[in-house]
Amino acid sequence: MHFRPNINKYRNTYRRNGGVVLAIILILAAAGCQKKQTASKPLKVVRIGYFGNLTHAQAVLGVSSGEFADAVRPLPLKTQVFNAGPSLIEALLAGEIDIGYVGPGPALNGYLKTDGEGLRVIAGAAANGVLIVARKDSSITRFEDLTGKIIATPQEGNTQDIAAKYYITHVLHQKNFNNIRPIPNAEQSGLMQRGEIDAAWAPEPWGSRLIAESGGHLVGAEKDLWPDHEFALTLVITTPDFLKYHPDVVRRILEVHHRWTARLQQDPQRYVSQLEDALYAINGKKLPRGVLKSSIKAVKFTDDPLADTIGTMADWAYELDFARTRADVKGLLDTSLMDRIKAEDRAKGN
Repeated sequence: MHFRPNINKYRNTYRRNGGVVLAIILILAAAGCQKKQTASKPLKVVRIGYFGNLTHAQAVLGVSSGEFADAVRPLPLKTQVFNAGPSLIEALLAGEIDIGYVGPGPALNGYLKTDGEGLRVIAGAAANGVLIVARKDSSITRFEDLTGKIIATPQEGNTQDIAAKYYITHVLHQKNFNNIRPIPNAEQSGLMQRGEIDAAWAPEPWGSRLIAESGGHLVGAEKDLWPDHEFALTLVITTPDFLKYHPDVVRRILEVHHRWTARLQQDPQRYVSQLEDALYAINGKKLPRGVLKSSIKAVKFTDDPLADTIGTMADWAYELDFARTRADVKGLLDTSLMDRIKAEDRAKGN
C-alpha cells in the first residue's frame, strides 16, 4: 500500500491543525523580518545550518574536515546545528543562516508561505534513510498496526512528521493524527524504553539507534511506501538574494558538497569512523557500536534534489488541506550552479 491513494473525500477533514498553523505563523513571522542581502553590503561571514544526522553527512563532513572553511576563506565560516527542519527554515528566513541542509517538507513550506520569494533549492544531498521503529512490546509488526499508536517524529512540520501524518490519515484512514507527537530525536530512546511512545518515524542513524539502545524492532523503511522506492530526504537551500549576490560563495560550498557526495557514493564505509567522530562532537554521545556502519547502507547520497518528491509533498499539503491550492513548485529549484559543477566534472572525466 503506497502513499498515493485517491483521497479527495478527506480534503476538508484536517483543516486548521493547530501545530501546522503554528508552524506557518512562525515561518511568516520569520519571513517578515528576513534580512535582505544587497550587492552594496559586503559579506562578512558565511553561515551554514544543518543537522547532526547521518542524512546530512556532506555538511557534517564538510564542516568537520575544514573543507567548507577552506572554501570560503578569507571569510570566516559560522555553523549552526538544528534538530529539525522548521527551525532551520525560520533561521534562514530571518537572515540568521545563508545556506542550509533541510528536508523537502520544511523547504516547501518556506517557499509557499513566502509566495515563492523566500528560498531556493540548489542541490540534493540524501534520499531514503528513514525507518519506522516500534517498541518491542507494542504489538506493532507492520505498517497497518500504527493506527492509534503513539508515534514520535523529530519536530512538528518536519519531513518525517508530514509523511507520518499523511500515511496515518490518508492511507490508514484515521480521522486525525493526534497520536503523532513531535519529540527530538535524542529524546526518543528514553521515552521508548519507558513505554511512553509506541513507535518512531526516524531518520538514520536515529532509527537504528532506537533498535540498538531501546530494543525496538524495525517495522519497515519509509522508501517501501513510495511507488519507486525512492524519495528525497535532504536538500541544500539558500535564499534568492544570497544566490544572486554571492554566487561565488554558493559555488564554492557546492563544490565541497559535490566532492563529499561522490566520496560517499563510491565508498561510504570508508568514512564511517570520520562520521562517528563528527557526530559525537555535535551530539555529545557515541552511537552504539555498529549502528552507523549499518545505517549508512540505508541512505542514498545524491546531488539530485529528486523534484518529484517535492511535487508529491506539495500535493500532500493540498490534500491535507494545509494549502489552499495545489502549488506549482517549479520556481523552487535552481540547480544551475550544481549542474555546471557536475558538467565540468564530466568534461574532466571524473
